Amino acid sequence: MGRTGNFEPALLFMGLLYPAAESGAAEEAWSRCAGRWGPEGLRSPEIPFTWSSYYDAEMGAPILRSLRCFREPVDPSGLAETKIFTNQVETDLAREGRRRVNLDPGLLFPSRLILATTKDRAHRIPLRDGIFAELTLLYEKGGWKPLPWTYPDYRTPEYAESLTRMREIFRARRKRAT
Repeated sequence: MGRTGNFEPALLFMGLLYPAAESGAAEEAWSRCAGRWGPEGLRSPEIPFTWSSYYDAEMGAPILRSLRCFREPVDPSGLAETKIFTNQVETDLAREGRRRVNLDPGLLFPSRLILATTKDRAHRIPLRDGIFAELTLLYEKGGWKPLPWTYPDYRTPEYAESLTRMREIFRARRKRAT
């Protein structure tokens, strides 16, 4: 019989999606998140979001993505609570019912990347309160490996580079802690 216990900490990261004209809203959203989870650990360059026009009508184009992580690891069992908080931040910063920033929280482990979502699909695991977890990427043989459902942007070299840097920082921090 297996034993229950605590989870190993994970690195909390966010994919911020925002129109180029709303970088101030993105920074306000990040500031609110940092107020909850602490200082920034790493920030990717802004990456043009050209993989879908899904957000264009609501937010306006061109849209940018920034991947960011927090410095301190978190208990991964709080992922649903994290998504609920980020949804509220999106709502608070919206204008006339239109979001100015989309926050996609996730957990980075040495071997995998998990995203939180409110959209139910066959490959997603229910957590609580309408929040699901999606295994999005695996880290194998020195690189990130997409799964059949991995979003196109998370398959790109730009994302892989930033996520790998986050992974390296996280692994070094874990090594120093032991």
